[in-house]
Amino acid sequence: MALRFRLSILIALVGALMLPAIMPATAVPITPIGSSIPAAFAREYSGDELKVGKAFSSSGKYTRHRITYESGGPTISGIMIKPRGQGPFPVVVLAHGYIDPATYWSGQGFRREQDWLGNNGYVALHVDYRNHARSDNDPKNDVSMRLGYAEDVIGAALAVKSSPYSYIDKDKVALLGRSMGGGVAFQSLVLQPGVFDAAITYASTSTLAEDNFNKWQRNDYPIGDQILKEYGTPKENPIAWQNMSSRNYFSRITEPVLMIHGTKDESCDISWARATNAALEKSGVDVTYVEYPGAPHYMFGEWNDSIRQVERFLKKNLR
Repeated sequence: MALRFRLSILIALVGALMLPAIMPATAVPITPIGSSIPAAFAREYSGDELKVGKAFSSSGKYTRHRITYESGGPTISGIMIKPRGQGPFPVVVLAHGYIDPATYWSGQGFRREQDWLGNNGYVALHVDYRNHARSDNDPKNDVSMRLGYAEDVIGAALAVKSSPYSYIDKDKVALLGRSMGGGVAFQSLVLQPGVFDAAITYASTSTLAEDNFNKWQRNDYPIGDQILKEYGTPKENPIAWQNMSSRNYFSRITEPVLMIHGTKDESCDISWARATNAALEKSGVDVTYVEYPGAPHYMFGEWNDSIRQVERFLKKNLR
């Protein structure tokens, strides 16, 4: 009897261990809260303690400063371009494109835009995302599909609004994201509607998580393998991948959006921009879409016209 009892327990244990292998193919893993946009809606976003250091470089019209602020716990670093004068000056938060965090330096990217904003009476706040420059580290950020970057951008706007600096116009805050930063911008807009007064994207990545994963992360070991282990493939677990895509939540966006993209973008295909624009229009978002025939990812001659589009957009929406 005792032997039979022990044998039955052994069979049950073996069966339990084998259960995952015989589960039906439709079974999907649970999406972690850290990478689900709907789960992130419930988070309390915060930004505070904006600290602006002494100027470390300057031009005739602006000075450059190192800054830090608190974003939901982590300390985030960055660069501020401050126009000369008392202000108050409207603010444009800058969300940069992908640069390897191992080689990135504070304020890297956006040099044309930083210079233009400073010369034209805007405070530019360039965000060093978590894991970049002097910002705190978040080892789970890549596997959580970089939603932490959106939290850092939201935190920048909130830190501006709660700051004590009289030269900052706290009621006029826009967001400008380029390439990966464009995708971060759309995440930020759906996560916290109303934090920004307007948003601009240049050459944005796709607003579908699957597109970006397939192009850049699927074959990037070990990140690609870790993401697939966490969520399964988009075919195996479509709901999880939908929940990581800002496009499915565009109806939450309240801010006017200006999108700028070149038809010969070799990094972020023009089809992504067109699909995002169509989805924004369908969701009733106030979107202006500007397409430059033949322009590559990093615009050259086209940039001069594009910044005039940005100027008109900011003047209209940061009154």
